[in-house]
Amino acid sequence: MTFTEPAATPLALLLLGRGADPDSERGVDCPGELPPASDPELVARASAAKATLGDRVFVLGHHYQRDEVIQFADVTGDSFKLARDAAARPQSEYIVFCGVHFMAESADILTAPSQQVVLPDLAAGCSMADMAGYQQVVEAWDVLTDAGVAATTIPITYMNSSAAIKGFTGEHGGAVCTSSNAGRALRWALERGEKVLFLPDQHLGRNTAVLELGIPLDKCVVFDPHRPGGGLTPEQLRDATMILWRGHCSVHGRFSAQNVADVRARIPGVNILVHPECRHEVVLAADLVGSTEFIIKTLDAAEPGSSWAVGTELNLVRRLAAAHPDKRVAFLEKTVCYCSTMNRIDLPHLVHALESLVRGDVVNRISVEPGIATNARLALERMLALAQPVAASD
Repeated sequence: MTFTEPAATPLALLLLGRGADPDSERGVDCPGELPPASDPELVARASAAKATLGDRVFVLGHHYQRDEVIQFADVTGDSFKLARDAAARPQSEYIVFCGVHFMAESADILTAPSQQVVLPDLAAGCSMADMAGYQQVVEAWDVLTDAGVAATTIPITYMNSSAAIKGFTGEHGGAVCTSSNAGRALRWALERGEKVLFLPDQHLGRNTAVLELGIPLDKCVVFDPHRPGGGLTPEQLRDATMILWRGHCSVHGRFSAQNVADVRARIPGVNILVHPECRHEVVLAADLVGSTEFIIKTLDAAEPGSSWAVGTELNLVRRLAAAHPDKRVAFLEKTVCYCSTMNRIDLPHLVHALESLVRGDVVNRISVEPGIATNARLALERMLALAQPVAASD
């Protein structure tokens, strides 16, 4: 699969390195085109290694991955769907997860002990997941305990979190959620407690609580792990319904309400479609909001000739634009970099992982410690009970 750049139109994306946007908040250059594979023979080498391994290997590709990697994926999807797909392939000895660290951890938790999960580049992390460290959450729980609210607080963690945070959540009676079932997860939690500690993305927690459950905005407070007591008084914690962790997605958090206004002024009749990891004011200004799978399905079902500005990761938006030449698809912001950590998975790393497996050498294996995995699996199983038949996570 290759990506052909759309012809220049008023709706076309202004790729970084191909133009200038003086209003951009980022004042540094960032090439809009990803570098080509370092070796022109890498495609043939990846194909040969994958063919040699056959059913012994199952390659998962997240929607935000580069096209050069996606072409070798047996299944594409969001992180939760891919983890479930891996668990449904017990005959595959190796699971090569082209995504980021927390996704590979979830796959390891849900797959059989005989299966081995490989992340082609161990440096492929997630800035959002890294914003909630295990010790930070333990200390935050102590703050809630001192305020007298821990006993009535149910932790809910987004799929985009480490195995350790999923384990903490399971141990304390909570569940994992996806962006598509976050509303059901919050209702489930509030049937069992009076408050929710939502980790690690404050925007998904706030948007879901306010727009789906009707919780007043002033009942949502932000816990900052870098400030004493989270920057909150015991009274504020006792009065809150939603205690939101101070975390965010470095890609979705860049979109602004001004981006929405600018696109509406530039493109008459445009439909604004954004991910719920976007800031609250962006979601309020948009026409539609939903998970990655929702975004894909919405564009699939859109009328030919309709115009769309999409607020999510750039690789996916470009792929959707190429897949729908009968529709006009633009990126919500004129100039933005790709998700830097997701893009660490490139063809050289994938080839190295596959060829190593051919030689019987399992490189970059992701293995979750059994104690953590037990509690994390408990939280994930609670999520499975809340998930729709086809769930979407990020």
